[in-house]
Amino acid sequence: MGSRVEQFEQIRRDRDREGLSIRVLAQRHGVHRRAVRQALASSVPPVKRAAVQRSAARLGGYRGLIDEWLVADLEAPRKQRHTAKRVWRRLVDEHGLEVAEWTVRDHVRRRRRELGQGPAEVFVPQIHASGQTAEVDWGEADVDLAGARTPVHLFFMRSCFSGTRSRWRRRWRPSRRSWRAIRRRLTGSTACSARSATTTWLGGQAGPQGPSPRGV
Repeated sequence: MGSRVEQFEQIRRDRDREGLSIRVLAQRHGVHRRAVRQALASSVPPVKRAAVQRSAARLGGYRGLIDEWLVADLEAPRKQRHTAKRVWRRLVDEHGLEVAEWTVRDHVRRRRRELGQGPAEVFVPQIHASGQTAEVDWGEADVDLAGARTPVHLFFMRSCFSGTRSRWRRRWRPSRRSWRAIRRRLTGSTACSARSATTTWLGGQAGPQGPSPRGV
């Protein structure tokens, strides 16, 4: 399944093109009807509400002691800093505290973020120019054609800009010229680049960074 943004795009596209009801859209995309209403209201998915942080009741007054250890770790060499497991072992062995390890881990993770030690949250915007980038994949399948089991070649392409999906089924393996014709049909140009895991089906060659289509 793609990202939630892509799913919202597909829901809005199906509604515009086919005029499907909310119930049918929910069944087709495997989501709740509430999510369909959100997609129809805006192409941008709503921000998920942050989970409510509950204090670890079993830690009691030991939370201050844990904070002292974590603050001291800010000046300590990396290999001498407390891991969450080490914090839990010290509480059990040195202070006789009966507490689950996951409770300590959750508290340590939250406090480290507050102290600026946790992993940074990043956001990578997905911006694609029209007619420039597409995701492709291909394979083979056996189908019943005119009463006979026949192998066919499959080709799939998705535009990164619009999300439009295209599919082809052929009894022959497309040549390099056919690949250019496919791109021209989709974008009106042969300058479109393609991202995929392999290019053998289209006659590609592997380079230093892995396979890449010839002439793309």
